[in-house]
Amino acid sequence: MKRSKLYRSRLKVFNRQQYYPLSEGIRLLKEMPSTIKFDETVELAFRLGIDPRQSDQIVRGAMVLPQGTGKKQTVVVIAEGEFAVKAKDAGADEVGYEELIQKIRGGWLDFDVLIATPSAMKEVRTLGRVLGPRGLMPNPKTGTVTEDTASAVHDAKAGRVEYRCDRAGCVMVPIGKMSFTKEALEENAQAVLSTILRARPSAAKGVYLQSMTLSSTMSPGIRLDVKVAAKA
Repeated sequence: MKRSKLYRSRLKVFNRQQYYPLSEGIRLLKEMPSTIKFDETVELAFRLGIDPRQSDQIVRGAMVLPQGTGKKQTVVVIAEGEFAVKAKDAGADEVGYEELIQKIRGGWLDFDVLIATPSAMKEVRTLGRVLGPRGLMPNPKTGTVTEDTASAVHDAKAGRVEYRCDRAGCVMVPIGKMSFTKEALEENAQAVLSTILRARPSAAKGVYLQSMTLSSTMSPGIRLDVKVAAKA
C-alpha cells in the first residue's frame, strides 16, 4: 500500500518495533509533523484475550472522558411527558416521540447519540435497520436506554464515548483530539484503560490485555507496553 508523505514523515518519529509507556507514546504522537487540514481524532486500540463468540465474554459499555472528546455531540431523545421535559432542559438538541420516530424511519440520521426511555423502546426497536448499521441503536449497557434522560443527555454532551469489542476481540476508543494537551490526552487515556481493565469478563481466561496501540486519524500506530500500562 502506498503511504502519504505525511504518514511516512510520521514514521520517522519513533521505532515501530519498540513498545512505549503510555505517556511516552502520547508525547511521540504529539511531536509528529502535523496537518492543518483538520483536528485529527486520537484513539486507543486494544486486543483483548476474549472469545466474542461467547455472550458472556462480550466487552461493551460507555464512559465519560474526564477531558471530553473535543467534538460537539448532537443528542436526540425519544421520550414523552416529564422525561421529554427533563431531556430538553438538560440540553438535548431534539426531543420527541411519534413524529421523531417517523422522521428517523424516513432516513434522518443527523445526530451522534440517540437516547430513549424504556417505554419507548418497543417503537424504537422497529428502527433497527436504520439505526443498527450506524451504531445508533439505544442500549441499556451504554446508558442510552434510561428514564434518567437528564443525566444521559448531560453525559453525552460532556464527552461520553461507547466501546464494544469486534469479532476479533479488539476494541477502539477515541480519547480526544490532536489539539489536546499531552496532559489531557493522558488523563483520558488512563480513564479509558482503567475502564477496559474493569470490564474484563469473569469468563475470560489467560492474558486479558494482549496489546495496546495509540494512533491518530492519519498516523501510524504506536505500540504501547501493556505490562507497564496494566500496572499503572
